[in-house]
Amino acid sequence: MTKHGLLPEGDDLRRAIKWVSGNLQEDPDQPVQPLVQEAVFKFDLSPRDAEFLIHFYSKAKEEG
Repeated sequence: MTKHGLLPEGDDLRRAIKWVSGNLQEDPDQPVQPLVQEAVFKFDLSPRDAEFLIHFYSKAKEEG
């Protein structure tokens, strides 16, 4: 477990977050959820990692 509890543990999950973030930087107006879904499959995330990614970007979108 990470010390801060905020950082994902798996390399695949970290890569997925970087990939989604990179795509959003290129085109901030694109919808987030399709990117998240694509990342889940692209990086073969476990159900737990997929849930983390979905919640991570849902929360980020709410906060603005």
